[in-house]
Amino acid sequence: MMYVCENCGQESAKWIGKCPACGQWNTFKEIKVADTRKQVVATSAAAAGRQLRQNKVMRLKDIAAHDDPRIDMHDQELNRVLGGGLVPGSIVLLGGEPGIGKSTLSLQTALQLTEKRVLYVSGEESTHQLKLRAERLAASTSSTQGGTGGGLLILCENSLEAIFDHIKEVQPEVLIVDSIQTVATEDVESSAGSIAQVRECAAALLRFAKTSGVPVILIGHITKEGTLAGPKILEHIVDTVIQFEGDQHYMYRILRSIKNRFGSTSELGIYEMQQTGLRQVSNPSELLLTEDHDGLSGVAISSAIEGVRPFLVETQALVSTAAYGTPQRSATGFDQRRLNMLLAVLEKRVGFKLMQKDVFLNIAGGLRVTDMAMDLSVIAAVLSSNVDTPIEEGWCMAGEVGLSGEVRPVARIEQRISEAEKLGFQHIIIPKYNLAGLNRKKFNIELVPVRKVEEALRALFG
Repeated sequence: MMYVCENCGQESAKWIGKCPACGQWNTFKEIKVADTRKQVVATSAAAAGRQLRQNKVMRLKDIAAHDDPRIDMHDQELNRVLGGGLVPGSIVLLGGEPGIGKSTLSLQTALQLTEKRVLYVSGEESTHQLKLRAERLAASTSSTQGGTGGGLLILCENSLEAIFDHIKEVQPEVLIVDSIQTVATEDVESSAGSIAQVRECAAALLRFAKTSGVPVILIGHITKEGTLAGPKILEHIVDTVIQFEGDQHYMYRILRSIKNRFGSTSELGIYEMQQTGLRQVSNPSELLLTEDHDGLSGVAISSAIEGVRPFLVETQALVSTAAYGTPQRSATGFDQRRLNMLLAVLEKRVGFKLMQKDVFLNIAGGLRVTDMAMDLSVIAAVLSSNVDTPIEEGWCMAGEVGLSGEVRPVARIEQRISEAEKLGFQHIIIPKYNLAGLNRKKFNIELVPVRKVEEALRALFG
């Protein structure tokens, strides 16, 4: 028996309260160690492999650099998050909460790859359940039958050794495993989903992907804290980690890249959950701004950027007299600590007393936005609700607010202005420092530069 930290994979012969490697408390779990004879056989096999290996030390300038052609997933959002498509021989880890749509996205993507022979390995569902889901996703009969030119092949199996036997027989071009926590190998004497099982199965699939050139997509569970289940080494060995986020009560889903060795981690994909599957949202601004809020207070529109995509976000605020002694501060889709900071700036620098007021903030559509340019719209929405005065239609804003009440410049200001102009807004408030080097003549929207929060509020409310 031995103990392994479920957060970082640190091993110990006895139980330890605090992990010496990552510093987390109560993360050591007891696992069973494989048989000594199997370890000897594995060690001898590894030694024999090292003797047969003929790798040589090479100079960096002598190595030929070439880009492998990526596999088109027939999904613009997924291609964008992956960095332009799926790289042959790569291993991708897709994580998300239960019921968020991980299996739906994977099966829908597999059905679209009609030119590739895709093997979908499911350890959680039966073939009948997968068939019903494929029919619900409006899959054609030809794409589910498979053939010489490609098609989707289904395998319901939990044994890693059996999976590799079927892989040798089928010779797939893309492998999808749903999920890595349900796969177990005979070399480890513990149940599926344990730290040792997840680590060994992921390492075996990694060796298969690198040696065969077949890309592997792994679906992973997450813990109640929101992190990927299993050892932290699982995220280290894979090439790409993408997170499927969203609220089950909303129809929007966000595909966010956390780690990507073949592309940028700032990319973002947006989907809309429907009865027939996930629909790509190419222009999220139009969906997020479909409601008419003319005449309603506490609503401000901000031009935000998540990753490299600009879109307009509706910020809603409600300010009311505190019913109890301690005022409440609540934020949905926005950092609550930053909301407290902005409220302090609004009280100290602008002079509005909010000490005895409850403040509730919501980002419409169930999105969670981390862009600092949302600060100006948050302050405008809070003040609009406090004085019960609506912001005129056609106004948009973007700007970061500092502790001294100044409006700081933001990045990609031209993209923000173009997005607001494309959706028919007539005025946009921007930081004054962003005017440097900006060609105002190419925009038909009115630019309102401000240096302080007071100037922005004066432009909105007079």
